[in-house]
Amino acid sequence: MESTIIGEFDTRRGAELAVEHVVQECGVSRSDVFVQPAGDANTVGTHPAGADAKAAPAPGGRQRLEGLIEVSVDFHGDAPEKIADALRSAGAKTVRTQIAASAVRAGLAGTP
Repeated sequence: MESTIIGEFDTRRGAELAVEHVVQECGVSRSDVFVQPAGDANTVGTHPAGADAKAAPAPGGRQRLEGLIEVSVDFHGDAPEKIADALRSAGAKTVRTQIAASAVRAGLAGTP
């Protein structure tokens, strides 16, 4: 069933690690994995980590610590738990699944 599995991360490092896990361990094509701010603000997470911590943002600097980072995975299989587990193991604070509209229209998602 088509769905999108979404994990939210508080560091860019965690989000990048999640992408690696999903692609390498779960066999998902990189073109089906997306990274973006969870909200409207441009952000590198809620606190610095890894390379971000080494170059801590100066006031008015380019790094923005204004919100979570979202990693979303377009999934076309029958075992979304493996993807969700990979996101969690990389540090996702939350993981949720959205059923694709086409699956809902086809009656594959069940009744609300």
